[in-house]
Amino acid sequence: MTAHPLPQLPAPVRSYLDDPSLTALWAAARKRLERNRLAPTGTVQAQLDTEGAKRLGGLLGTRLEPGLRRIQLGALDVALRASAAQCGLVSVVAELTGRPLQDRMSAKEAQQTAWTAFWQQLDGDITGAGLAHAGWIADWLGELRSTGILTRAGIEAAATALSSAVRTIAALTNTPLYSPVGTGAEAVKQWELSELAAHTTGDAHGLDEGRLTSILVLKAIAAACTLPSPDSAANRRLLWERVGVSTDSLSGTVMVWKLDPPGTHPWAMMMRTRNDLSLVTHLTLQELRTVPDVALTVPGATVYVCENPQVLQAAARYGLPGVLVCGSGNPSAAGWELLRRLVASRADVAYHGDFDWPGVAIAERVIRLGARPWRMHSTDYLDALAELPADRLTPLTGASAPSPWDPQLETMMAQRGLAVHEEAQLGRLLHDVRHATSR
Repeated sequence: MTAHPLPQLPAPVRSYLDDPSLTALWAAARKRLERNRLAPTGTVQAQLDTEGAKRLGGLLGTRLEPGLRRIQLGALDVALRASAAQCGLVSVVAELTGRPLQDRMSAKEAQQTAWTAFWQQLDGDITGAGLAHAGWIADWLGELRSTGILTRAGIEAAATALSSAVRTIAALTNTPLYSPVGTGAEAVKQWELSELAAHTTGDAHGLDEGRLTSILVLKAIAAACTLPSPDSAANRRLLWERVGVSTDSLSGTVMVWKLDPPGTHPWAMMMRTRNDLSLVTHLTLQELRTVPDVALTVPGATVYVCENPQVLQAAARYGLPGVLVCGSGNPSAAGWELLRRLVASRADVAYHGDFDWPGVAIAERVIRLGARPWRMHSTDYLDALAELPADRLTPLTGASAPSPWDPQLETMMAQRGLAVHEEAQLGRLLHDVRHATSR
């Protein structure tokens, strides 16, 4: 609450009160009044020199000695009203300090009331978007509260950004947000980032890097995936791609070896030429979308998919005849586009990844898309543990991930507590790629 402006002090009065010897007094009075709902009660201390003691004593009608003095604000208010100033302490302090006083207690209470309403509205928005029962919502909201990101933005900006963020998250609820309890289904819609932003925020740039809405949505995705908030542009891009959002159609790629599209389309012929030259190909989302109707392989052909580039690199080094796709960890938007099209073309897509929790989570998503597990069962895990020396095994870390194609796998991994990386099974994987046949 701001005090109402009053007429200016008469010039002689202002000259008397505005002496540098009283500056500390008016500053102390201002601080006290703003903490005290602008009520002239209580006391303040001020260091007065000879001139200050003389002037203040004259105003109060009493003799004051120089030094540290405690002044009653009530008495000062009465003296000012009875003087030629003809107004109270609040108005005098406002004029002498150059700006109106603020009732900071009332402002704080009003702000607290507004933030309470803000969080209540957010709860309503979350419920309306069908997200209230998502297991990660509490962690997301807890981080937003604890980091102060919304408070720093201000309530109006925070309300606008969060409303857009909830709409964006709701638009992504059909995408595979992995959590320890398993949430979501495979994506039915793939978005360009600008397209998603226009759809949910009304601004094609509403989810651009650094925008508050973008930051809030990425924190939600991270919470849903039980991952830390992204701390780099690369990690932010990977998070978007995890839920089927392409930040661009060129930078994310998927590596392929011996992909053999049939037909006479120039792109298919180009790919076969690259195979003849024993070249690994990096496919972009833009390239795949340029040839949406070109068959990628014949129905029934086996396409192996691995998580780590070292596997594909070895296949290329030995010139193996089987088709191999590498997602390089969690697949990019290009990787998901390729996998969807391979499954849709009735290829026999077989997936293998690391026996660690992130690897199992990726495998679950790929298998849910329509692939089959490739040496990704509990027996494969136990065989690998038995064969590998202890110095090649590392402890499992993080939250466990479900393996619905073989529930025993999750159980065995949790019991043994050891990870097996894909490279440790390289011999067996290359054997399969070498002897690949169509189903």
